[in-house]
Amino acid sequence: MIRLILAEDQTMLLDAFEALLQLEDDIKIVGRATDGREALDLIREHRPDVVLTDIEMPHVTGIELAEKILQESLPSRVMIVTTFGRSGYLRRALQAGVRGYMLKDAPITQLAAAIRKVAAGGRAIAPDLAEAVWDALPDPLSERERAMLRLAEAGRTNREIAEELSLSSGTVRNYFSEIVQKLDARNRIEAGPDRPRKRLALTGTGKTVRRKKSLPEVHPAMIG
Repeated sequence: MIRLILAEDQTMLLDAFEALLQLEDDIKIVGRATDGREALDLIREHRPDVVLTDIEMPHVTGIELAEKILQESLPSRVMIVTTFGRSGYLRRALQAGVRGYMLKDAPITQLAAAIRKVAAGGRAIAPDLAEAVWDALPDPLSERERAMLRLAEAGRTNREIAEELSLSSGTVRNYFSEIVQKLDARNRIEAGPDRPRKRLALTGTGKTVRRKKSLPEVHPAMIG
């Protein structure tokens, strides 16, 4: 059973979320709050699996709530549901440790599925915001590693890459092994500049979407 706390300053929306999510057999709402300060008190008391919160709330925002949960080492995972789809909000949320970011117009079935994903330790990002994820966190690759990927994408062999960059073939192989590991790709072709983005757009599954460090997994049906 997933234990959930709802935080939303608009009572009508709060009631709607509660009524709809109570229909899910594996989700139990253990508390509800209309401002961030009240939500934090409930989280400390109940230690829920997931906190479903809006961004803009009185006293403590949803992003500040996520930061406080991290600072206090509370076990709850935060999922934001909001009307704010701009990349700046998403970037701040990810940096604050938010595990899910959905839009309020998502069908309740997709919202419930996203809650389950977050409760299980995954991430859930609305697909309309998937492109913004690429800019939200720093690229784990060095400039040299990116240059090597560009050469590989152009069809160069390890030997040709080694000659162009004044490296040994063994060093080039080591670099590519490191690149593949950083990107969680299966091979250097999959790690190429366009491939992760294509996999993100077409399938959204597997760790290979993590071209950038800690990149959230994105499901094509709005769940991670």
